[in-house]
Amino acid sequence: MTTLDLVPSSSAGSPSAAATASYDVCVVGLGYIGLPTAAIVAQRSIRVLGVDVDPRVIDAVSRGTIHIEEPGLAEQVAHAVERKLLSVARAPQPASVFLIAVPTPFKDDYEPDLKYVRSAALSVAPVLKQGDLVVLESTSPVGATEQMCEWLAEARPDLDFPRKGDTGTPDVFVAYCPERVLPGRTCIELVKNDRVIGGITPACAHRAAEFYRRFVEGDCAVTDARTAELCKLSENSFRDVNIAFANELSLVAARFEVDIWSLIRLANRHPRVSILEPGPGVGGHCIAVDPWFIVSGAPEQSRLIRTAREVNDYKPQWVLEKVRHAIAACRATQGDEPVRIAVLGLAFKPDVDDLRESPAVMIADVLTREPGCDVLIAEPHIDALPAELQAPNAHLVEVDAALAMADLVVVLVKHRAFHSVDLAALHGKAIVDTKGLWQ
Repeated sequence: MTTLDLVPSSSAGSPSAAATASYDVCVVGLGYIGLPTAAIVAQRSIRVLGVDVDPRVIDAVSRGTIHIEEPGLAEQVAHAVERKLLSVARAPQPASVFLIAVPTPFKDDYEPDLKYVRSAALSVAPVLKQGDLVVLESTSPVGATEQMCEWLAEARPDLDFPRKGDTGTPDVFVAYCPERVLPGRTCIELVKNDRVIGGITPACAHRAAEFYRRFVEGDCAVTDARTAELCKLSENSFRDVNIAFANELSLVAARFEVDIWSLIRLANRHPRVSILEPGPGVGGHCIAVDPWFIVSGAPEQSRLIRTAREVNDYKPQWVLEKVRHAIAACRATQGDEPVRIAVLGLAFKPDVDDLRESPAVMIADVLTREPGCDVLIAEPHIDALPAELQAPNAHLVEVDAALAMADLVVVLVKHRAFHSVDLAALHGKAIVDTKGLWQ
């Protein structure tokens, strides 16, 4: 979903507009989670309306095509659209279930920004009716589902919304159910993985679980909304802390002139040790963001989580120091000739096209501003450079061409496409390998 406010329904404020559900499910936000979810639900012969404010997304999905890269998604979307089980619009329409899957970024001070959740909730409110279910899927700070429920209640005072501690049955059920998928396996894991479903009240949780069991083959564990919210944040913070250990260990190894990749292989021979791979930092829409939601809400109790975030946020700067040393060494041998830098990878993780919060993009951006450097970027999963890399000295090229022309090779992502390069092409070139690609 793009970072634009949702357009309210033309029937805004009219309860009668929602008298009859035109769709079974309305998915608000057709991004990396919303679109696969919409397509998968539609595969169960459930009529789905996908909502997004980006006209490019609407145009693509209406034609049965996709705007993101995810294995298996193109076929599922095409099939659902062809069978008329998946439609799209720029505003919500009446449905029985509303899934909200919009961005939840943080502000400059690391405070959570729920403006897109609020916009989505207010766009849904006019078409709600008694018996509907609203589920927030966006990764959110603790208390966000209750806040969304309050926004809905303020917009629709004619309906009864749940409050924590209620034992009755509300007019509209409200719950939280975060995704827990691995990009590249989203279409599989949305179905196979267990889900944690938290309701504002137990009745809300059970109503949501009934819906998710229609397409989820994993277990649907029922809890309250706050526990489900913190569960999602805990999962990603656990990953962040473990990656931070690997990244910090790489700094320590470099200090002692020890090969980090050999060190990790040897340490992991211990039966109870499993150190992750270090890298240039941490990216993606979850792990690089979600721990701050815990820190902002419980700063005194989350010192380790904060430190892990700071370690991972520092790693790109450390990589840039290494690259600058290599640039200086190149200049010492080739004089005033431009230093040609091959940057391998921009995505936040291997074999996806997702550049969100990617440390590789940040590093490449800084390198485009290094005096006397040409930056040759090899990213096989995109067709054009992102806006921040639109510089005269930045060029998107094939990996073989990048290696052939480069004086310095900087490995930032371990794409499968890079594993099979001719190692002879690296002869005589300076290398900064943050991923142990050719180890």
